[in-house]
Amino acid sequence: MPNLEEDFDSLVAKTSLSGEVDRRTFLKTTLGTGFAAAVMPVTAQTVIKTDAVGLTAGALEIQQNGLSVPIYRAQPEGKTNLPVVLVISEIFGVHEHIADIARRFAKLGYLAIAPDLFIRQGNPAAFASIPELYKNVISKVPDDQVMGDIDACVAWAKENGGNVDKLAITGFCWGGRITWLYASHNPKVKVAAAWYGGLVGERNELTPKQPVDIAPTLKVPVLGLYGGKDQGITQEHVAQMKEALAKGSSKSEFVVYPNSGHAFNADYRPSYVEADAKDGWKRVLAWFRAHGVS
Repeated sequence: MPNLEEDFDSLVAKTSLSGEVDRRTFLKTTLGTGFAAAVMPVTAQTVIKTDAVGLTAGALEIQQNGLSVPIYRAQPEGKTNLPVVLVISEIFGVHEHIADIARRFAKLGYLAIAPDLFIRQGNPAAFASIPELYKNVISKVPDDQVMGDIDACVAWAKENGGNVDKLAITGFCWGGRITWLYASHNPKVKVAAAWYGGLVGERNELTPKQPVDIAPTLKVPVLGLYGGKDQGITQEHVAQMKEALAKGSSKSEFVVYPNSGHAFNADYRPSYVEADAKDGWKRVLAWFRAHGVS
């Protein structure tokens, strides 16, 4: 397997952008290529592109409770017994940035799976603003549905070249919150990395628990990567989470980047902070390796 400390720059290059897609195209052919309308315009000059040379990569569907759930998967071509990493998207869905992250992991020897966890509620690419997207899709997604769909991804990985005894999960923003929760949900998870995922928040029928609630009983080591200038996930929230984690035994850790705000790893957005994104990527790889998932 390649060196997990491989230079980030060797995995990336510049790319152009594709536009938004309708729901049918999104589900059938272009999962992992379009960007959600809610984040237009994207910052084309900073978008990273990892090729698929030597990989089996692209969109397919898995079955969960009678529904076909689209996923983007990337893995080394012709290889089996691969460590598995689940890549959980932001609210904008499985677009090119998330697919690229899956390919980055695959280049390093992982079977990477990025599921469309909004399939039942709608297509994030169809909404022109974040408030519309939250109202029409994100606010309607129940945590238990998400946990079940990710469970189905793990089951698929086991039958398709993945070694689920080496199972990791990482996620961004909305997916960062899910990363904390899934690390508590599935005892097969060995290690996790949450990028600026929500830690505290409203509890309701669809989201009955927040990461701060599961922290005292969490067993999985989670690396939290957060921005010191994040106005939504504040340092007070981080402090609350650290206090809750101290009551348990997960040995989770936080890295706070003082010069970054939210979404500092989103290379297609103005929030991108290159130095912190590169440092975070290297830390995630080292974290996974230190906990036996490589």
